[in-house]
Amino acid sequence: MNPFRIPLVFAAACAAVLGIGRLQAAVEIGRQAPDFALSDIDGQSHRLSDFKGRTVVLEWNNPDCPIVHKHYDSGNIPRIQKAAMADGVVWLLINSGAPGQEGADYTSAQIKEWLLKRESSPTAYLRDPDGAVGHLYGAKTTPHLFIITGAGVLAYEGAIDSIRSADPDDIPRAENYVSEALAAIKSGQSVGKPATQPYGCPVKY
Repeated sequence: MNPFRIPLVFAAACAAVLGIGRLQAAVEIGRQAPDFALSDIDGQSHRLSDFKGRTVVLEWNNPDCPIVHKHYDSGNIPRIQKAAMADGVVWLLINSGAPGQEGADYTSAQIKEWLLKRESSPTAYLRDPDGAVGHLYGAKTTPHLFIITGAGVLAYEGAIDSIRSADPDDIPRAENYVSEALAAIKSGQSVGKPATQPYGCPVKY
C-alpha cells in the first residue's frame, strides 16, 4: 500500500472529513488569547484566565470524527497529553458541536467512558453548544489545537502533525507540531512553526 494513501476502509468517511482550515483564525499568534468560560461535562465552570501562569492547550474534539479516532485510538494524543500535563500544562478538550450534530450529544458518562477507554485524562472536557468559543478562536476542524503561554499569549494554532490522513500508520513519520511547540515554550524559545493548517472533520456548529 502506498503509505501516503488513506486506507480504503476510511475513504468514504474521509471524503468529506479531511477539511482544511484556513491559517487565519479569529485569534492571532503573538497576541493575548481571549478569555472565556465554559462548563465541563460535570457542570463545573472553567475560565481560561484561571490558569494564568501555566501553558494551556485547547483541543477541539468530536468523539465520532475518524481523524480524532486516528489520534486517540492509536494513543498518540493521549501520550502527548500525559507528557505535557506532567510538565504542568493544562489540557482542555472543547466540543463545539451543536445539539443534534455528530458527536455533540454524548452524556457525561459516555464521554468519560470514551476517554477512559483511550487512556486520556485531560484537565477538563468542555461543552460549547452554541459554538461561541469555537467561533471566537476560529476553530475549524477536529482536532484543531491552540497553545497559550503562561503569559496568556497565543503561541501556536493548527494541526497536531504534518500528515493529513486517517491512517494511524502515518503517525510515526509525521512531524508533530504540538510536541515541538510545547518543547519550545518549555525551553523559553520561540515556536518554530506557530501556525499550520488544521485537518480533520469540520467542527459541527
